[in-house]
Amino acid sequence: MIDQLVGMSLEAGEAILEIYARMKPEDAKIKGDGSPVTQADAVAEEIILSQLAKLAPGIPVVAEEAVAAGSIPDTQGRSFFLVDPLDGTKEFLTRNGDFTVNIALIEDGVPVLGVVYAPALGEIYAGGRGERARRAEVKDGKRGPWKNIQVGPAPEKAPRVIASRSHLSEETKAFIDKFPGAEFVSAGSSLKFCRVATGDADVYPRLARTMEWDIAAGDAVLRAAGGSVTDLDGVPMRYGKRNQASDTDFANGWFVATGGFDPFLGQRRQNGRSTP
Repeated sequence: MIDQLVGMSLEAGEAILEIYARMKPEDAKIKGDGSPVTQADAVAEEIILSQLAKLAPGIPVVAEEAVAAGSIPDTQGRSFFLVDPLDGTKEFLTRNGDFTVNIALIEDGVPVLGVVYAPALGEIYAGGRGERARRAEVKDGKRGPWKNIQVGPAPEKAPRVIASRSHLSEETKAFIDKFPGAEFVSAGSSLKFCRVATGDADVYPRLARTMEWDIAAGDAVLRAAGGSVTDLDGVPMRYGKRNQASDTDFANGWFVATGGFDPFLGQRRQNGRSTP
């Protein structure tokens, strides 16, 4: 299935780039949650949903824009896809290239397959349970040869911390400040997971709210590369969260994505989850 997910990601990415070439920031609309949405989000999601319906008609799909429109399938006790057709819409609008197409397959709350494609950068990543994490370059919509990737070893000194400058909460800043001399690397969208998966960063802390479709594909790639995504108590991230007392369906609490580096140094923070 992973080859088919790669194929539909490439097709969605091609459509995104066509809009990217002519898109202006003022063309974006603002959703109810205050986040921007563009024509590219809608077109890419339509492509992916159409392809998934043909590939796996019995598996429900939770897609960002469909959920925003009120379409939420039953996922209780079922495998399902999580789709973010354009993660990093702000990066798309500012034209820095750090936006991605994300597709993940969830089984028993775990991301078992994931594809992350950055069309403007010509990078695609894939991995999952029983699948080596790998990266390939994409040129003119065609994928080049795969190269296996894996997380780096624990750093001897200060870690390389990756985060988004545009979504850097005060809590995340405080977390980073615990590591004097840490090198800060900035990246947008789910590419942060991929940078940890390739060993180009050691840790990605996100002490702020995200949604499951934002991170599931990157989580699958990182796990396949030997890394992990956990809450601040060290519990692996779970997917398909419904009827949460403290937040909406599919919302995530705080998490840390790591390679060979333990950012907690044996001490887990209690009650570290974000609030609505």
